[in-house]
Amino acid sequence: MTEYSKPLTATPTSIPGLVVYDLPVHGDSRGWFKENWQREKMLALGLPDFGPVQNNISFNDAVGTTRGIHAEPWDKYVSVATGRIFGAWVDLREGPTFGEVFTTELDPSRAIFVPRGVGNSYQTLDPDTAYTYLVNDHWSASAQYSFLNLADETVAVDWPIPLAEVEVSEKDKGHPRLADVVPIPPKRILVLGAEGQVGRALRAIWGDRPHIEYASRADLDLTRTDLAAARRWRDYSTVVNAAAYTAVDKAETSEGRPLAWAVNAAGVAAIAGVCAEFGLTLVHISTDYVFDGTTPGAYVEDAAMAPLSVYGASKAAGDVAAATCPRHYVLRTSWVIGDGHNFVRTMARLAERGVDPTVIADQTGRLTFASTIAEVIDHVTASTVPYGTYNVTNSGEPTTWFEVARTVYELTGHDAERVTPVTTEVYFSKADGPIAPRPSNSVLALDRLSELGIETEDWRAALASYLRSE
Repeated sequence: MTEYSKPLTATPTSIPGLVVYDLPVHGDSRGWFKENWQREKMLALGLPDFGPVQNNISFNDAVGTTRGIHAEPWDKYVSVATGRIFGAWVDLREGPTFGEVFTTELDPSRAIFVPRGVGNSYQTLDPDTAYTYLVNDHWSASAQYSFLNLADETVAVDWPIPLAEVEVSEKDKGHPRLADVVPIPPKRILVLGAEGQVGRALRAIWGDRPHIEYASRADLDLTRTDLAAARRWRDYSTVVNAAAYTAVDKAETSEGRPLAWAVNAAGVAAIAGVCAEFGLTLVHISTDYVFDGTTPGAYVEDAAMAPLSVYGASKAAGDVAAATCPRHYVLRTSWVIGDGHNFVRTMARLAERGVDPTVIADQTGRLTFASTIAEVIDHVTASTVPYGTYNVTNSGEPTTWFEVARTVYELTGHDAERVTPVTTEVYFSKADGPIAPRPSNSVLALDRLSELGIETEDWRAALASYLRSE
């Protein structure tokens, strides 16, 4: 019996995400014991919570058994139960480390986490070697795999026993050289509500990258009962939910109310369930309308929700549903301005046409440009930001819709005095049809966003840039 007394440690390698773990092995005259996979301890060392669904074992009788190099669209946690192997791993993912090689020996005291798309291979160094691995997806004929020839001259793995002296399967012998390998692309990001202001702003940043999928409601109906079967969800890493029913006043009607709840609450619950089941990250766009606007000062992320309207209530329910997904970001915004019909464009058109508008002056908040939201989404999906709720607006002194209108007139070369202030009550007093109550205070605190090192642009500067681009 071999005694291994190393502490549990993690050692990164030259391949991003490929990590070697030293495992404590405790033995006596009867044999040995080890915790081969202990989720809590592994997470503490930085191993991703990759959600294994299957455990495979490959038993190898003879020294020199050589298998690989195979890259699959799932993660693996590889270890040895008995014997010893020489392992070789090659990065076959799209990106700057494509073709990078790492080799090491594994025995029962060592394991390695192999991220999706990294080619895996080994050669046994002892007889009766049991090679075992956890994976977080099941084999599928429709999945994309990449294979590399064990004898590829570019990566030039220095096998302890020359390949000419070992038995290699005909299938492994036929794999392509590195120059002919099809790299495995990143996991897909699904953007829901791609036709909206935030969706368009994301397209402006991400463009037509092949791993980004933009979907409208016609492309994916979140109310369908077989949502889990609508995609091969294991091929995705993230769902960005920028879809919402935003007809605030219509939501108060018998026609709009069920639509608001179907899209903003039930639909979010459905996609949150899928993301939880398949280990995806959910990025969900929320709103200041989840608050009643009676609290003085700025609303922090964990302030009690108290919506005034059907729209606000449906969005609050969506926030609660989104938070049931372990990997979630709820990004709460206010007064969104982007590519499409919005308040700023309306004021600019009125100024140009010589119209002198009357604008509400007793609602306070900050503008949030869709481009700002998109930049924050890009940041959180590309880094290790703690999951949770974050307020996302442009910075600067809080203002009113009246002052925003005046600023639009000034920036477009018109007389700001043409804008007249009015109260919410008076403005809507002659409205035809139901009017949803609005929060009088929509100011959202940005401290938590700042703690991430994200400082958003002052809304006035962003407004000037937006108008120049029109």
